[in-house]
Amino acid sequence: MSEPAVPARSLCDRVVTALDDLKAVDPRVIDVSARTPITDFMAFATGNSRRHVRSIADAVADVAREQGHRPDGIEGLDDSEWVLVDLGDVVVHVMLEDVRDFYRLERIWTVGDGQEA
Repeated sequence: MSEPAVPARSLCDRVVTALDDLKAVDPRVIDVSARTPITDFMAFATGNSRRHVRSIADAVADVAREQGHRPDGIEGLDDSEWVLVDLGDVVVHVMLEDVRDFYRLERIWTVGDGQEA
């Protein structure tokens, strides 16, 4: 795997800015670097509608590209209930409220130590 164009923390900060700019609901970032070798940060946010979810995910991907970091993958754009943007060192989940409430992924990654960035 090649070295990312931007350090993980810097990319994560840019993702948070994009989430805020697009008025994502309850954005949260969790440092999972000590729990998994897959990624360093998991970001979660809620969109108010499918269009909003898609717009947020598109903005996250655009911010990454602007930083010279091409997304490794984007899943869920067709349905836009839950879109995953894989930036390698940062994985972003943008979901509708009922989907986020149902899966409660943040809880999975924070049980036991509550690490949040």
